[in-house]
Amino acid sequence: MGVRMRYRLHGKSGLRVSELCLGAMTFGSDWGWGGDDAASRAMFDAFAEAGGNFIDTAHVYTEGASERLVGDCVRADRDHFVVATKYTPHTGTDISKSGNSRKNMRHCVEESLRRLGTDYIDLYLLHFWDYTTPAEEIMRGLDDLVSAGKILYVAVSDVPAWQIARANTIAELRGWSPFIGMQVEYSLTERTAERELIPMAEELDLGVTAWSPLAQGILSGKFLGNGTDQPTRQQRDQIPQRSQEIAQLVVDIAKQVGRSPSQVALAAIMQLRPEAGVIPIIAGRNADQLKDNLGCLDLKLDPEHLAMLDAKTAIEPGFPYTMLGADFVKDMAFGRGNAALLDNHRMRRIGRR
Repeated sequence: MGVRMRYRLHGKSGLRVSELCLGAMTFGSDWGWGGDDAASRAMFDAFAEAGGNFIDTAHVYTEGASERLVGDCVRADRDHFVVATKYTPHTGTDISKSGNSRKNMRHCVEESLRRLGTDYIDLYLLHFWDYTTPAEEIMRGLDDLVSAGKILYVAVSDVPAWQIARANTIAELRGWSPFIGMQVEYSLTERTAERELIPMAEELDLGVTAWSPLAQGILSGKFLGNGTDQPTRQQRDQIPQRSQEIAQLVVDIAKQVGRSPSQVALAAIMQLRPEAGVIPIIAGRNADQLKDNLGCLDLKLDPEHLAMLDAKTAIEPGFPYTMLGADFVKDMAFGRGNAALLDNHRMRRIGRR
């Protein structure tokens, strides 16, 4: 592959990240379906050779092996790479070592720094909402870690849009470090982030990274037909019929354009909503799988194929967006027929719904 990655600013910051992110959940074989040390290194090398500098891991991935392997990989040129890791969950039974509390935050960041073999983390994420810890405690705790130089930027994953917006408002009013990015599940089979989360990210200038952009391998087409006998998190008999139909459409388009289904699925979520700047988190069990994913970089899907994928995978916007996009509401808001005359960039989000 001759195409090298481009870079973008991550949200409302000066942090430069590559247009694809390397997911290190498959670094380490402790969970049964990841790559061993050699395979993990080969995936990292392929990603770095293509120009990638953005690496994502978490405190709990493969029982800590993921962070250790990421640290080993970036050590030779630590300042070049943007290392993101997360805190919140705990795989054991100690209640004090779980959740979003400031106490667990401190415990996790110290362990992550030790495993990564570094004295700072570029991007530190709250992994998911625990419905317990006050937003003020979370944002003040993260800001203190920034002030201490242990983390440089903060972000968030798997949290309701209104909680993210509220937390950032609190942080900005009090002069604390706000979230500059968020991770969401986003793929052709799961576009519900387009209801609240992605529009919020556009409005607040948050970087968006998409986890499971291939829907745990469904969109690679490997579960069609007789399926696969390789280790996988996904069970074929648990895949919804709609997801299988979407996978079949992706496979059909891939045949037409002479590319792999994975490349089509990744290119699609980058090109369906280009204004959102979605960064897919790519991964694999070996370097060959990762290199195939990298092939999405030079794939430009034509409008016809994008329209087919959009029509097959679009979500119902639901209330209040269905109502707000109706002509009678626009007539009441602007005067009859005037909405079409107003060149208002804020209405683009309404028009897409």
